[in-house]
Amino acid sequence: MSNETIYRSITDWAEEDRPREKMLLKGHQSLSDAELLAILLGSGTIGESAVSLAQRVLASVENNLHELGKRSIKELQRFKGVGEAKAISIAAALELGRRRQISDLRERPRVSTSRDAFNVIAPLLTDLHHEEFWLLLLNKACEVFAREKLSTGGSAGTVADVKLAFKIALDARASAIIAVHNHPSGNLKPSDADVELTKKLKEAGKILDLTLLDHLIVSERGYYSFADEGVI
Repeated sequence: MSNETIYRSITDWAEEDRPREKMLLKGHQSLSDAELLAILLGSGTIGESAVSLAQRVLASVENNLHELGKRSIKELQRFKGVGEAKAISIAAALELGRRRQISDLRERPRVSTSRDAFNVIAPLLTDLHHEEFWLLLLNKACEVFAREKLSTGGSAGTVADVKLAFKIALDARASAIIAVHNHPSGNLKPSDADVELTKKLKEAGKILDLTLLDHLIVSERGYYSFADEGVI
C-alpha cells in the first residue's frame, strides 16, 4: 500500500481531532505537545501530516521541550518538512514561553524549602549553555521580591563578586538572599570554588546581618542545595 493510500490529511480528520478545531472546542490544555507543535508547523509534507511531523521532531529530543528549546533554527531545519519559516515559528514560540516564565515577579512566591527556591529560578537557567550567577532577594516574610543576575561566564564557570552581591542586596533592602548558579554540563556536584564562595557569602552575611539562606546549583537534571546538605 502506498503512502498516498494510507496518508490522511488533517483536513480529512474528524473535526474534533484536528488540532485547531480541538483547541477551539476543548481548550488549549486538551492538546498534546505534538498537536500544539503541529499548529505552529501549519502543514506537513506529502505523505505526512503536521501532527506526524511534530511527533517526529519531538521524538528526536525524547519528547523533552527543554531540549527542543535548545535547538537552533538550522538544527530544526534538518527535519524534512521544516523550512526556515516553520523553524523560526517554533523557536519564537518556545522563546516566548520561556520569557513568560521569567517575566517580572508580579506575585511574591514564598520560599520555605530549597524546592521552592528552585522553582522560582529554574526557568532562567536550565536551558543555558553557559554559566550564570543569580541572587534571589527575600523580604522578612521569606518572599522573593526580585531576581538579580550577578555575572555571566562560559560553559565551565563564572565569577561572582561577593561585595557586589551584598551591595545589590543592601540597596534593595533585602532581609535575606539565596545564591544560585547553573552547571550546563548537568553535573550537580559543587566544585571547590563553589564551596569556597559559599563560605565567603555566609561569613559576609553574618557580618552584615543579611542571611545567606542557601546556595543552589541548578541544571535540567535538578538541583543541589548547600543548605539541604548541611554546608550552610
